[in-house]
Amino acid sequence: MPEKPFPAASENNGSIIIIGALFFIFGFVTWLGSVLIPYLKIACELNTFASYFVAFAFYISYALMALPAGWVLQKTGFKKGMMLGLLLMAVGALLFIPAAYARFYPVFLLGLFIQGAGLTILQTASNPYIVLLGPPESAAKRISVMGICNGIAGVTAPLILGSIILQDADHLQQSLGGLTAMAKAAELQVLANRVIVPYLVIALLLVVMAVWIYKSGLPEVDADPETKGDDTDTSIEARSIFQFPHLLMGVLTLFLYVGVEVIAVDTITSYAASIGISLSVARFFASFTILNMLLGYLIGIICVPRFIQQQKALQISAIAGMVFALVALSSSGIVSVIFIGLLGLANALCWPSIWPLAINGLGRFTKQGSSLLIMAIGGGAILPLLYGRLAENYSPQQAYWLVIPGYCCILFYAIKGHKWKAGKA
Repeated sequence: MPEKPFPAASENNGSIIIIGALFFIFGFVTWLGSVLIPYLKIACELNTFASYFVAFAFYISYALMALPAGWVLQKTGFKKGMMLGLLLMAVGALLFIPAAYARFYPVFLLGLFIQGAGLTILQTASNPYIVLLGPPESAAKRISVMGICNGIAGVTAPLILGSIILQDADHLQQSLGGLTAMAKAAELQVLANRVIVPYLVIALLLVVMAVWIYKSGLPEVDADPETKGDDTDTSIEARSIFQFPHLLMGVLTLFLYVGVEVIAVDTITSYAASIGISLSVARFFASFTILNMLLGYLIGIICVPRFIQQQKALQISAIAGMVFALVALSSSGIVSVIFIGLLGLANALCWPSIWPLAINGLGRFTKQGSSLLIMAIGGGAILPLLYGRLAENYSPQQAYWLVIPGYCCILFYAIKGHKWKAGKA
């Protein structure tokens, strides 16, 4: 058999369009949390801490399902695996219908978990695919292109869903206190029902996307680079994935980074509302944060690796994140909210830089390394939940101190952590 683990250059354009469409799906579904958190807090009568289980339920599925997702892809191949992931996401979206009718928070969380499980399969397939589609030194640029697709969806998704489910939410909150128990339940039921049609549409689009993937020309490729000739001496000598310290440090760094990224997007609406900004205005800030991420992706496409290496871009990103966070913590009002939104700019090149640095030189262990990195997305479950606890016990603003250690770890990985070599067998 000829060595062809990935499509030839002449076949890349079609594959990139398909993977770009998948990244659009990632962004659209992922960043709905920024409006679901305040929405479900009202509709299901939750406290601040409980409302952040929205992020927990969605992102914890990555930690729990990453290894099973790798097994699924080994059994099904890329095309059928991607189709399965999309159909699984559709099932999760459909669960929002009985959850809304019953106004039962655990069923919403189950739907989010299943959506996350489907996304785990898609992420496990698409991220190593796009990294290895070309030379490693330009991997950050290719992922940045995918980030554009992700970011466009992330900007539009909160705006679309927010305009539907958070319409007149401020007036509703103010009026609830003066209603009888029966009238209050009726108003909250009307609010809960607003999510039904949007998630029916999302489920339908996911099914259509699954059919398109199945009928597409996406080649069934061998994702194992063992035959590609890029095994380093250390990857040949190593007997375990745990002998690659740069990967293990990369997993920790990605865990903290995803937590920081999710905090920046998913908490900004609630934070703005907590300082007196109406929800009708606050719902736009998540899109502002992701718009800044889009700007960062464009910078990455232009500058990496032509003018700056990806590890240097990661250093700059970490320092910018610390600066923006400290300004947000030391300022007040709209200025503080704007600098939380600017964390999107600092975060943009972290994922595109950490991922290729972490899997570099893994050789035949690349599949296992990719699964561990996908598991690290679970940071988006843990850190926002910690933020919610800190916000409830202290203040929503002071809870942002949580992101500072994350940026410190990212900076360390950019300077030194990615250079750690594999140990000997």
